[in-house]
Amino acid sequence: MSAPSPMDAAESKPSAHELWKITLGELDEKMGVKIIEESVQRVVATMPVEGNRQSFGLLHGGASLAVGEAVGSWAAVIHASTLGKTAVGVDVSATHHRSAREGQITITATPIHLGGTLTTHEVLITNEAGQRLCTLRITNLLMRRHK
Repeated sequence: MSAPSPMDAAESKPSAHELWKITLGELDEKMGVKIIEESVQRVVATMPVEGNRQSFGLLHGGASLAVGEAVGSWAAVIHASTLGKTAVGVDVSATHHRSAREGQITITATPIHLGGTLTTHEVLITNEAGQRLCTLRITNLLMRRHK
């Protein structure tokens, strides 16, 4: 087992800054998003398929991107808050693997990289059977928080 790198030590230091708490936006509320878990290491939310379908009765790909970007950005802002900063999205990409017609999806964001300037998160969207519907990767720029 190797010793932790200086970067690992810096990322694990306790912070004097208060963790940001997720607040749903208007679109999140309209889509029926519910927060299940929120921390620097993992943000989990759920969303119903009903009300978020396209004209062929399938979960709308745009709904998957919207909720995935929201959850990934929330994860970035939670990390940024430990540094007294905020985060803004600079890149998001997604691959749709399968769709859903009903039920509830789970959206889980986990960090790939938690830096002082950039964060990158993987966001998995799964159905109730645990099957992967969509994989997103989102990168956020950390910025000074304006009051």
